[in-house]
Amino acid sequence: MKVLLLNGSPHEHGCTYTALHEAETALRKHGIETEIFHIGTRPVAGCIACGKCKSGAPCIFDDGVNALAARLDEFDAFIVGAPVYYAGPSGQSTAFLDRLFYSASKKLRGKPAAAVVSCRRGGASAAFDRLNKYFSINSMPIVTSQYWNQVHGNTPEDVLQDAEGLQTMRTLAENMAWLLKCIEAGKAAGVPAPSYEAPTKTNFIR
Repeated sequence: MKVLLLNGSPHEHGCTYTALHEAETALRKHGIETEIFHIGTRPVAGCIACGKCKSGAPCIFDDGVNALAARLDEFDAFIVGAPVYYAGPSGQSTAFLDRLFYSASKKLRGKPAAAVVSCRRGGASAAFDRLNKYFSINSMPIVTSQYWNQVHGNTPEDVLQDAEGLQTMRTLAENMAWLLKCIEAGKAAGVPAPSYEAPTKTNFIR
């Protein structure tokens, strides 16, 4: 079993990383492999709705989304971490996720997922809600914790003093490990994966 932890902060080893690393350490205690993927500091393009990826081609923008999309089959679960900017996740993280989910949603469908946010003081719950919407639209079981998955502080050193936030990360990892083991046990027992109907898409006109 392997969990992908996406770091949507421009700071590779900042507050968001500190939260993800706490969860990563707890996951590894269960023998679960992990990888933290850092989006980086290069500009991340937003989706321009060109539709090229729907033909099976990679996204026309080559800024890390295609590289990660090509590897998604390696991972059994997904944790997304992002800093809070103006009560929402960082722009580069949502631009990255918009295109990743639009172009590679089938590779993520059915995999357990969780969101983690880092903020100085406020806006965490709004950012947390935004990130969870990526999972709830894609048949991904959302893994919870003892509180909303957030840490607080201006620096990694501050985050390391957020005892409740760090405990929340560890509890999240415990729940993620438990669910992954349950899924593995279900497969071994012959429990089939969900069978979905063909999507029906409507709007308010038809």
